[in-house]
Amino acid sequence: MTGNSDPESIAKALIYPRVLGTSINTSFGQNFQRFCSTVLEGFGSTTTGIDIEFIDQIDNRRKYCQIKSEPQTINRDDVKTICDLFSGVKNLARTNGLQVSITDMVVGVFYGVPLELSGHYKEIKKEYSVFVVKEFWQRLTGDDKFYKDLYSAIGEVAQEADCRHILEETVFSLAESLEIDS
Repeated sequence: MTGNSDPESIAKALIYPRVLGTSINTSFGQNFQRFCSTVLEGFGSTTTGIDIEFIDQIDNRRKYCQIKSEPQTINRDDVKTICDLFSGVKNLARTNGLQVSITDMVVGVFYGVPLELSGHYKEIKKEYSVFVVKEFWQRLTGDDKFYKDLYSAIGEVAQEADCRHILEETVFSLAESLEIDS
């Protein structure tokens, strides 16, 4: 990672992927899912595989939503999984006599740049709605400025919670334990 194999470089190679990798996306997504369910008008779903359900503030229909962190979060295999999941929800609704439309199955993307939406999401969009960032938050809350306000609040907290020293201490501590006595 840094062009050498000294203990500090090895420590960084072991720690940075954990800090910056998919585990942070997973925990971020889980915490935002909890936020949507407890603080906002969305609520946890009892439908297997559906993360949240909410009443769309634009069309007033119940949405069955698979939520994802950002525009690059899914892979090719996820496309089939999500489409099969939505198909199962439609079939169950039909069996139970519920009026669930194909437009009621959605993927919601929490944050990021909508123009960076991966081809995998675009594949899902051929059949189902993908609400990206501002559109997702507006449909969930009814507030077209909600994402901007949320982003600003997160930025303020991030500035207050500068954890560089903790990361540096962790790298230093691991590097010390990796040093080989001569």
